[in-house]
Amino acid sequence: MAKCEICGKGVHFGNNVSHSHRRSNRVWKSNVQHVAVKVNGATKRMHVCSSCLRSNKVERA
Repeated sequence: MAKCEICGKGVHFGNNVSHSHRRSNRVWKSNVQHVAVKVNGATKRMHVCSSCLRSNKVERA
């Protein structure tokens, strides 16, 4: 799974807890997109999470 190259957000790990309180591993995956972004006037493809895209931390090409 990719990490956001802006904020570093990636996967998170934890436990599924059933009704009988048995625990099994689970993964929360972040919404990371591979998009074309303007960096110093040039176009570059980067992995960026959706929250960085919505908050205008990067500008799409």
